[in-house]
Amino acid sequence: MNKSKMQTATSFLRFYQQSGAQTLTRKLRILDWFPDQLQKMEAILPAVPARTERVRRPDRVRATGTTTARVAFFSGCLMDTMFYETNANTIKLLQAAGCDIVIPESQQCCGALHGHAGEQPGAVVLAKRNIEAFESLDVDFVITNAGGCGAFLLGYDHLLHDDPAWKDRAERFKAKIKDFAQVLIEVGFLDRVTLTLPDQLITYQDSCHLRNVQKGALAPRVLLQAIRGTTFVEQQHADHCCGSAGVYNLLQPRIANDILEMKMGHVRDTSAQTIVTSNPGCHLQMQLGIQEHGTPSMRAVHLADLLAEAMDPR
Repeated sequence: MNKSKMQTATSFLRFYQQSGAQTLTRKLRILDWFPDQLQKMEAILPAVPARTERVRRPDRVRATGTTTARVAFFSGCLMDTMFYETNANTIKLLQAAGCDIVIPESQQCCGALHGHAGEQPGAVVLAKRNIEAFESLDVDFVITNAGGCGAFLLGYDHLLHDDPAWKDRAERFKAKIKDFAQVLIEVGFLDRVTLTLPDQLITYQDSCHLRNVQKGALAPRVLLQAIRGTTFVEQQHADHCCGSAGVYNLLQPRIANDILEMKMGHVRDTSAQTIVTSNPGCHLQMQLGIQEHGTPSMRAVHLADLLAEAMDPR
């Protein structure tokens, strides 16, 4: 699926949510005819913003205050539609950290959905388009905020290894990929911004891709522990998969739900009200966990959204 198709699909989802069709569907129990796992996922889908809101974003955003870095933002497909607000908050954080931001319009989906489904030719096409979209930009980093996307982008050199015309270009592209949390730490975000939230316990669920491929386990925790008024509690086996694993929770729901139930047991042991994630699949899976095994006071939130909520510029 390319980015334009994702935009179209998301527009249909917004119509479903805003037109009254969702309310009617639930009232008539039409979803009872669908698999149980799809019913559960439909209940936790985020509200989709209007397409007009999504297309108004400028392709260049200036830093707040002194410039610390010039970066390009990989907006993704799922992140730039269903999780558009998270992308907006990521840009806001990078601005506050002193980053001048470029968002190339020609970028495409990362290709992970194709690659994970064995459709390598489609992934190769998207990889080449993304490299072309970013390689001419004079930037220090290419920023991601979704663990799965970042990991797949880092694999472009492997994907194009046997193509002499693209191998070196892919390696140069890979060298600039960084998760937004790591960049915030590197450019001195915490020296420029005070983070404050009402008293609450916070725990973090690692994105497997961010932790194991991008080696990005530390930066999110440093940022969370810097939020005044909160207490960070490390959960047991935070580095274990939550059961989402791309679309594994849809293809193997029984096993995924068993993993999730065990995961939520570890979350409850922390007594945390806020579960922080760094990947859309993990985010939805933890929301499902709260719905199935959590408490009314619990919420799942992307790291960028929580930091934006806590941000109080000096």
